[in-house]
Amino acid sequence: MGALLQVEKLSAGYGMTPVLFGVDLELSAGELVALIGANGAGKSTLLGALSGLVGITGGRVRFADRPITGLRPEMIVASGLIHVPQGRRLFG
Repeated sequence: MGALLQVEKLSAGYGMTPVLFGVDLELSAGELVALIGANGAGKSTLLGALSGLVGITGGRVRFADRPITGLRPEMIVASGLIHVPQGRRLFG
């Protein structure tokens, strides 16, 4: 079986501020992966781009062998890719 998540040459950012440049990532089903880095390194931007919350300016993303680049967040969730941002008070 191929990769569950494939990210190729992903570039993303906020408005006119680019943050990610040419990110490649491949994850297989059942893998346990940690994304680590210093503050401001782009971890949250990457996760936001994968989940449709941050604009992608280049590259492509595939999940379960389907393209999800440019889909609205609710369509990405419907495909099975879920992002739960860190935060307090998620529930009242």
